[in-house]
Amino acid sequence: MIKDMSELSESALTSFSKFRVTSADTDMFARLRPGAAVNYLIQAAIDSADKLGLGYGGIRHQNLFWVLSRLTFELHRPVKWYEPVEVETWPKTVERILYLRDFILRDSNGKVVAKATSGWLAVDLETRRMKKIEGIHASFFDHLKDKYAIPDLPEKLFPVEGGDEHEVSPSYFDFDLNGHVTTTRYVDWMMDTLTNDFHKDNYPRKLSLNLMKETMPEETIFLMKKPDAGRIFRFEGVNSNSAVTVFRATVEF
Repeated sequence: MIKDMSELSESALTSFSKFRVTSADTDMFARLRPGAAVNYLIQAAIDSADKLGLGYGGIRHQNLFWVLSRLTFELHRPVKWYEPVEVETWPKTVERILYLRDFILRDSNGKVVAKATSGWLAVDLETRRMKKIEGIHASFFDHLKDKYAIPDLPEKLFPVEGGDEHEVSPSYFDFDLNGHVTTTRYVDWMMDTLTNDFHKDNYPRKLSLNLMKETMPEETIFLMKKPDAGRIFRFEGVNSNSAVTVFRATVEF
């Protein structure tokens, strides 16, 4: 754990997490599922936050927890079953109340297979409102602002009008320890709207995700899917109980 400003080097702020693609992580064509790939990023972010003293326990004393708000993920090729991968990640900077973090995924030969940039919110456990990190940890977020995997900010997405509608009722294992639907399930739900034949011939090249509201137990989601130019699909999930938009996404194949 970093204890003072003198330790804020690039190597101290950068974390490496290793994963091996298991059968549970793959689709029926032995390719890493997009939802599982997003999970690798989230787990790498957790590893990094723990290393920096900013993990689940590290910010709990400030009554805060982390929520992924935006993600733009570029996939250069599908990683296959049994392949080892390494995720490099680091805190990049702060954009207003959005804590930016980038990722690079490499295969066993050190070749880059995917890149991502993300924005996270520190949320109060009781009020569910956004707050700023306080103390020494607040200074961690500007030292690597010139190091990036993707130079642009995580993409901001706009409303989806029309399209096909699918109803999703979250079940027990869709929820995480914070009591809301976990991010990877939104990705899985989107992929489920596409046919097996489509998946056989296509694999995502880019995924952008905006998470706006929590989905809690006993709530239902209306998931809209609208094709765009080329092999691009735009998604929007709306809470059927409150009519509030929960998430938006764009997937390019």
